[in-house]
Amino acid sequence: MSGTPAAGGGLSRLPYLLTRALYYYRRDGLAVLARQTILFLGLRLPARLVGYDAWRFFYDRLTRSDRRAIRRDIAGLTHRPLMSLVVPPAGETPSCPDRTIRSLQDQLYPHWELLIAGSRPEGMAPDLDDSRIRFLPAAKTRDAVSSRQALLEAAAGEFVAVLDPGDTLSPQALYRVAREADRAPDAGVIYSDEDRIDDAGRHRDPWFKGDWDPDLFLSQNFLGRLCAVRRSLILAAGGLRPGFGGSADHDLLLRVTETLPPDQIRHIPAVLCHRTGGPTFNRAAGPVSKSEAEAARRLILDHLARRSITAEVVPVAASPGRFRLRRPLSDPAPLVSAIIPTRDRVDLLRPCVDGLLDGTDYAPLEIIVIDNGSTDQETLAYLREVERRGVRVLRDDGPFNYAALNNGAVGVARGSILAFLNNDIKVIHRDWLREMVAEACRPEIGAVGAKLYFPNDTLQHAGVVIGLGGVAGHLHLAEPRDSRGYFEDVLLARSVSCVTAACLVMRREPFEAVGGFDEDRLPVAFNDVDLCLKIRERGLRILWTPFAELYHYESASRGSDMAPDKIERFRRDYRIMCEKWGPTLASDPCYSPNRTQDGCGGGLAFPPRAHRPWRAGKRESGKRRT
Repeated sequence: MSGTPAAGGGLSRLPYLLTRALYYYRRDGLAVLARQTILFLGLRLPARLVGYDAWRFFYDRLTRSDRRAIRRDIAGLTHRPLMSLVVPPAGETPSCPDRTIRSLQDQLYPHWELLIAGSRPEGMAPDLDDSRIRFLPAAKTRDAVSSRQALLEAAAGEFVAVLDPGDTLSPQALYRVAREADRAPDAGVIYSDEDRIDDAGRHRDPWFKGDWDPDLFLSQNFLGRLCAVRRSLILAAGGLRPGFGGSADHDLLLRVTETLPPDQIRHIPAVLCHRTGGPTFNRAAGPVSKSEAEAARRLILDHLARRSITAEVVPVAASPGRFRLRRPLSDPAPLVSAIIPTRDRVDLLRPCVDGLLDGTDYAPLEIIVIDNGSTDQETLAYLREVERRGVRVLRDDGPFNYAALNNGAVGVARGSILAFLNNDIKVIHRDWLREMVAEACRPEIGAVGAKLYFPNDTLQHAGVVIGLGGVAGHLHLAEPRDSRGYFEDVLLARSVSCVTAACLVMRREPFEAVGGFDEDRLPVAFNDVDLCLKIRERGLRILWTPFAELYHYESASRGSDMAPDKIERFRRDYRIMCEKWGPTLASDPCYSPNRTQDGCGGGLAFPPRAHRPWRAGKRESGKRRT
């Protein structure tokens, strides 16, 4: 668990602390050593030391030794592909700013070419004259998409990436792409993190991305910049298509990626491109023209047609210009068994069960309530009442074991779809279960989680991040209900590593295949995390959808795991998870190693956990906290 190690240890820890201090000093210098010392002592850092400028200063600079190591690594690559960078015209100005060219000339990887739409400018600075730069005069009759396509066709490189005029690359950018291609020779698409840079050279809005996520990519082109694609795949896909305007890149990348297995779409967790324009998803969405919205919708419709997928494409109300899928249910719809453990607290149970009986548009639905030793007469009377309405009530008076209660109910449930619900869940919209079941029926999806709110309309669940707070934690916890999250991640369906079993829907088959919940070692805490990790081990994805919304009065009936009488059990479960999953808990493929694992997450990681490949396999962060 996170905490300040200075609280104990005494003089016995002094040799270790001195060794760590020497490590930070030798690796990063006195400034980083000072910062780490302040953090170790638990002192509050000044704002200038916790923002993105500070993060870049400490972790995004290349030292002279770094540059030497990168050059040695480049010399050792088994294959050094030519990289083609293309800069299309920006409106009526067919030119490429000097800073874009200089950033290419500063690349540590020398095997590149730059294709610029437009004629060579008169009076071009002599130091910008480079044989690797080609100017392609653009015909005045060409539209923007045709001009971009002409550049792609003229490119000679094995990989092609598009830059907008004014964009710049980190000096390590093309080396990182080449090294990833060397590491994964079958890679077809390689993309990186990015940020924005203004005219004064100030950096902001870092976009630290997760690994490849086909569901998120349907709604959002998160590949962005830098994104290098094999030229052969671009040509095989037919290149850019007219009629898609600003969505033309998204359309092309969708046609490319849908032909590739996931392991051929590679993510480099490093800011390699600094954009002059680009996404502003952390702010309120601005107006989107009708033609832009229609193009975004049409590229999804075309994708569905190519893949023979039946679904309705509907707008995302909270994000104008974005769309998502509403998948149909089979006919007849599968039987869902909703399983709800409970003990007393009829004030919580009644809204939960009534919401299923009267507030949920789904059939056929089997409701199973597991009564774990209720003694309250009002609760017992309510259970008799709902039994008369068809609810199955199972009685188990043994000690509370959440995992065993649910496993036992699955054993008698009749449904092919299982919906695990806490008794403190309250339905908001009638279509929530239909939405989750439609996603859970997909063969590649192992489990589906919902968007949950506390009673005060703040976020309780928007996906679970592995390693957050130690073992796992909820991202965006207690943010406002209308929060846009991090680059709209709370507005769009996306892959996550885990979801809470407070509201979890899945097919019976994968549940039984992984042995259900671990009732022997994890009777109360972390059994949902463990279940999701077992499902992922079988190659299935965990999906979180914001289009199924419910209230969750978290742990209202049994109390918090942090209560004095339960903390020892929680610590035991914590240790079991660390022993069972070990290194898996150190990194979450859906959550960037450049984002913090402290608290509720989302902030910058000081230090990042991202790997610097030229440093002989060493990582930025050392061992994971336990």
